[in-house]
Amino acid sequence: MRLATFNILNGRSPADGHVDIDRFTRVVRELDADVLALQEVDRNQPRSGGADLTTLSAEAAGADEHRFVPALCGHPESWAAATGSEPPDAAAYGIALLSRYPVRSWRVLRLPPAPLRVPFRFPGSRWPTLVRDEPRVAVAAEVETPLGIMTIANTHLSFLRWWNGHQLRRVVRSLRPAIRPLFLLGDLNMRPPRVAAVSGMRAMAAHLSFPSDVPREQIDHIRLSGTVAAPARSDVVRLAVSDHRALVLDVNTSA
Repeated sequence: MRLATFNILNGRSPADGHVDIDRFTRVVRELDADVLALQEVDRNQPRSGGADLTTLSAEAAGADEHRFVPALCGHPESWAAATGSEPPDAAAYGIALLSRYPVRSWRVLRLPPAPLRVPFRFPGSRWPTLVRDEPRVAVAAEVETPLGIMTIANTHLSFLRWWNGHQLRRVVRSLRPAIRPLFLLGDLNMRPPRVAAVSGMRAMAAHLSFPSDVPREQIDHIRLSGTVAAPARSDVVRLAVSDHRALVLDVNTSA
């Protein structure tokens, strides 16, 4: 059983900055994940050719169960916070969770943005810039896997350090009633020691994941609450799409 998390950068390749749908679907097939958590996912956006990247990913992965959860609706020049009541073909941006295994139930958590513009220094900039945060979301599925029923969740948290910790606490708190084992996957925009301190969850994959060419830090995570009675091996995979590497966890279901 392979679990994977991948920030797909809207399907773009760092090599040319473009979204090539054939290249993108090849990458998803190459990843070959049974449960796949995606972040920075477009639906009906001009920058990604108007494609529904969740549906394309699900078809490429052979994942009959999938859910796209928008964090923002509209287009980049006129973003608005998604509410979950948008039409199924509305232009949007968010996260997705895909599964080859049956899903018994889905749950969505909406995470509001930081309330004020805050100073943030982007890499390569000498001075901080006042930025407005974006709303975020988390999605969790109760999945019937070869190892039994488990909860698998996906999220993409704020890049603002003081706010992403608050968001992670909310996600963990909302998942307290969930069936264990519980896997939390995603781009948490924080390094492992802080994730451990805030979440209390065990790291299942410790690999530098960003940026993709020469990774310097791990901000993509696979965390576990509860136990899995099977050997597991993790890895990080550089693919032809995104400025992140994909993080994967292979759990031996034949043991």
